[in-house]
Amino acid sequence: MRAIDVMSTPVYVVAPADNVAYARNLMLKHRVSRLPVMEGDDLRGILTKKDIAYRLRQTEPMWRRRPIDRIPVSILMAPDPITVKPETSIRDIAAIMLDRDISGLPVADNGKVTGIVTKLDVLRSAHVRGLSLRVGEIMEDAATVNRYHSLDHVIDTIKGKNDKLIVVNDNGSLAGIITESNLAFYEYQDERTNLPRKDVTHLRKEEPAGQKRFRYVVEVSAVAEDIMSRPVITIPSDASLQDAIGLMLENQVNSIVVLEGDEVRGMLKRDDIIKEVAK
Repeated sequence: MRAIDVMSTPVYVVAPADNVAYARNLMLKHRVSRLPVMEGDDLRGILTKKDIAYRLRQTEPMWRRRPIDRIPVSILMAPDPITVKPETSIRDIAAIMLDRDISGLPVADNGKVTGIVTKLDVLRSAHVRGLSLRVGEIMEDAATVNRYHSLDHVIDTIKGKNDKLIVVNDNGSLAGIITESNLAFYEYQDERTNLPRKDVTHLRKEEPAGQKRFRYVVEVSAVAEDIMSRPVITIPSDASLQDAIGLMLENQVNSIVVLEGDEVRGMLKRDDIIKEVAK
């Protein structure tokens, strides 16, 4: 199969001078995660939900000077994006995505953008339908945060764990999941354009063998439980990969938490499947 066989059309685009609020609303309206940035017929860059999500840290200098929604797309976009030709094979596309850590490739024919191939398009391809593996064979270890961890901690952790985090309760049980979409589309300002704040408590032992007590924390900004999605789609480790892919497509998610009983054992991500396509 080739790019032209699986690419998505039409392609929703923004201009360099459009602000992030407009781009984010366009992503939400059309359920897309990336937007080519066009100046006339010329491809200048690409803006992804990752570009938006990772700029929400409270310590980000630009964020502190100017609300991110008012920032022009040109400042956050990745310039000179990689493109593929209509005849590029799916295997080559999967390899480029993994090698460059990108989730979508504009398809250009004689310099004109005619479509875009995303990881979701690859997931729906015939190459994936031919995979006969078990979930446990390709799942990854689980990266977790506590439901009361701060927004900054969540972003710092998710950047090192390639876009997915499992949120757990104080007792280690499954609470939710955080993806780049949760961060990119989180309404981080209230009606007065202030960052929402809240009081939280943590259950902690005062000493290693001591009694657990609640520790009161005053006025923290957004925490993991404010951002996470729930309920979480789960699957046992001995399930077939095709069953997992079916759940991903049916529920429109790109990761599934792997359980054995009630215990979190790992996570199956779309990238784990893309790696099998690229082989």
